[in-house]
Amino acid sequence: MDSENALVGRWRGLLTSYNRIACHLDRELQESHGLTMSEFETLDRLVEVGCDDCRMQDLLSQMHLSQSALSRTVARLEKHGLVERALCQNDRRGVFVRITEAGRRRHAEAHRTHLDVLSQHLDAPIPA
Repeated sequence: MDSENALVGRWRGLLTSYNRIACHLDRELQESHGLTMSEFETLDRLVEVGCDDCRMQDLLSQMHLSQSALSRTVARLEKHGLVERALCQNDRRGVFVRITEAGRRRHAEAHRTHLDVLSQHLDAPIPA
């Protein structure tokens, strides 16, 4: 029973840490850059991919969002001119997402905030 309690205690500690960091990240990104944590993460993944078009399915496989949550996130980013969506010409079911120049600028501005918050909570130096 003690090992079960220890395991559950470790799990709860992990959840508490994640929630503390996620709330701080979400608040800082919203206040400073007008982005939710999911919106920033979507832009971050698109920048990381480094190509013009990313299939929604590929983006979904990299993120911890449901398909409908990712669709809503991309729709909000598109509404603010930070990404563009296009149908795949070869497969009409496929949708591509492309980060715009405005999206790249917003990501670059928010990236430092993201690193600052992570550094504060994870006791890690901020990369130069």
